Amino acid sequence: MIEETPSVRIKGVGNKLWVTIAPDASLDTIQAEMTRLFEPLKHTTSNTGVVLDTGDGQGDNDRRRQIAAYMKDALHLDEIITPPERTSAEEKPVRMKMSRSTIAQHRSDTLVIAGRVRSGQSVHAKKHLIVMGDVNPGCELIAGGDILVIGSLCGTAAAGQPDNHDAIILALDFRPTQVKIGEVVAAGRPGAGQGAPEIAHLENGAIVVDDYATANPFRRIPWPVIR
Repeated sequence: MIEETPSVRIKGVGNKLWVTIAPDASLDTIQAEMTRLFEPLKHTTSNTGVVLDTGDGQGDNDRRRQIAAYMKDALHLDEIITPPERTSAEEKPVRMKMSRSTIAQHRSDTLVIAGRVRSGQSVHAKKHLIVMGDVNPGCELIAGGDILVIGSLCGTAAAGQPDNHDAIILALDFRPTQVKIGEVVAAGRPGAGQGAPEIAHLENGAIVVDDYATANPFRRIPWPVIR
């Protein structure tokens, strides 16, 4: 078993060894720990590639060169490389575009927002959209998947864009001015909500709005599925 220490950690990643160095460890401590860890492995690691992660980014290249030189000279490790640079997408898995009038989701499949969506605002989600709050008249929701409004839906909602006919629109208080699923559009019914959760879905090529508790379209699914 490869032992981990506070100063040096080793783990296998693919066909390489990933060596992580504590950024505040002294060179003497690092060298001593490396010798102890690699000595039992010396017959199996001579041709193994090593990723050296010094934990300080590009901030101390001299320190990294000293550690790499020790690994080559004392431990006879030939292939020592730096970790791949993190892309901006990896560092920021969710990138939001926000203004007074637009909230847009560019990367993550699901966008969850909390608060009232006000008249004139537009919310766009790559896949599913969840609004924890009311959606006022004069605003629009657009999603590639389902739209769930935990509150009143009084604006326009377009789910399953551009051509997902399995998408749904669900709201606790369903009073939109217009709904769209895929390319099918239906006029809304502002002021006509039942005050109970309702769901809009496609049935025989038309948009149908049902009481959610009565219709419950998912209860027939024998096992949870990912939408």
